[in-house]
Amino acid sequence: MLKKERYAKFLDYQLTHHPEVETELFYSNPFELLVAVILSAQCTDKRVNMVTPAIFMDFPDPETMAASNFDALFPYIRSISYPNNKTKHLLGMAKMLVEDFGSVVPDTVENLQKLPGVGRKTANVIASVVYNQPTMAVDTHVFRVSARIGLTTNAKNPLEAEKQLVKHIPEALIPRAHHWLILHGRYVCLARKPKCESCGLTEICRYFAERGLRPERGSEGAGEQLKS
Repeated sequence: MLKKERYAKFLDYQLTHHPEVETELFYSNPFELLVAVILSAQCTDKRVNMVTPAIFMDFPDPETMAASNFDALFPYIRSISYPNNKTKHLLGMAKMLVEDFGSVVPDTVENLQKLPGVGRKTANVIASVVYNQPTMAVDTHVFRVSARIGLTTNAKNPLEAEKQLVKHIPEALIPRAHHWLILHGRYVCLARKPKCESCGLTEICRYFAERGLRPERGSEGAGEQLKS
């Protein structure tokens, strides 16, 4: 199957079955989303959503959080993975927002990555979700699912996967494609035991074909390299 055809069928399926998708993190403004995404690193959205309401109530803006301290903020996120580092990141992020960005969450990936606790993935999420920019955040779900389906080929790291995905997905669909891949990985294409029996993408999935469950339609061989 040609790469172009694989992408076309993936996008057509998602547009038909999941035309409207959004992040599962709770938030009501860009600052809250930034806090939630920083906390979500190596942690489930479900867990993050359990702790953020109290944080948003007591630290509703960058100024309030920046004026706080480690001992005051830490108890709110002690149940989150890596709470020590994330507490420091949130305090540093809030302080930089106030001092360097006028308390406004930046709208570019470059400036977002200057904030403590904000790597490329987090920056891409904010740029995509808040500012609807064509940025592709590649987390473990996106990296796994895009490789299994065959949307990416031999990507050695998230950045390589990101570059391949944005090359072949129309800019207008990139913000939604990010969510499509995440949700597919979260609920269908699980890491240890993918639910192939209930997956609507088996027709185009290289992983499914290579397991010998069913050959890809229109492919010249289950294990062939994707053509650019």
